[in-house]
Amino acid sequence: MINVSSIKTHMYCPMKLYIKNHVDASKNNDYQLAIEIKKLKIDIQDLIQKNMRKIKKEMSIIEIEEILSDNIDSYIKSTTNAIKSMHLGLECEDINEIIDDAYFNIKITALKIKQAMTIMDKNAFEITDMFFPNCMYSYMLKDLKLELIGMCDKIEIIDGKYYPVIIKGSNPPVKGVWDQDAIELVAHAILLEEEFETDIFVGFVDYEKIGDRRPVVMDVSLRKALFEVIREVKEIIDNKKLPNVRKNPKKCEKCEYENICFKD
Repeated sequence: MINVSSIKTHMYCPMKLYIKNHVDASKNNDYQLAIEIKKLKIDIQDLIQKNMRKIKKEMSIIEIEEILSDNIDSYIKSTTNAIKSMHLGLECEDINEIIDDAYFNIKITALKIKQAMTIMDKNAFEITDMFFPNCMYSYMLKDLKLELIGMCDKIEIIDGKYYPVIIKGSNPPVKGVWDQDAIELVAHAILLEEEFETDIFVGFVDYEKIGDRRPVVMDVSLRKALFEVIREVKEIIDNKKLPNVRKNPKKCEKCEYENICFKD
């Protein structure tokens, strides 16, 4: 089975996928750490949603932010301590990034809630569904025919239709989404179609750093691009095909395999 995480790695750099599968013995720790951080971010969203129900329309922005922040610090501290105890390599930089993302999200959410309450003349608990629609988190999906498996960050259900959502902590492009994000999203869309026997026409990428949601249309060209990536991933994983890649300073300097990849 090909995991969607392998597709993500391939889209970032095919050589990284090769090293992870055929050279590096610690790949499982890296994958597990990414899963634990993703789960923590989803739990933070749940806390914010619960806190939102306490907000009244007469409250100021500062008061709203304080309520949305309730128990966030303690939860991040306890959860990151638990992750550290698993010896997965969680760094202080990772924790600081989680905290920064959480509070930036709170500020953006507070502004949106205040604006919505003012316009609609309602308290926050009456408009919660506008911000947090009915959804499923970290839902495992698989397609035996495609030999594809993956865990979708979030699946929103609106009027009986399913919408896959992936959550990213990276900066987005000026317009649209990154190619690798679109490919990851369409992989989840195809898995959703198989799981629930439905058609998926659009999905979303949530870029947390700027509090922005961007739609992606699940068209034919995107689906064809995914199948081509799956073929390439299988070649690397199953047949140990060594990919031919060029050095990209922006990516390579951030990659933990730089010294391995370009070692003479």
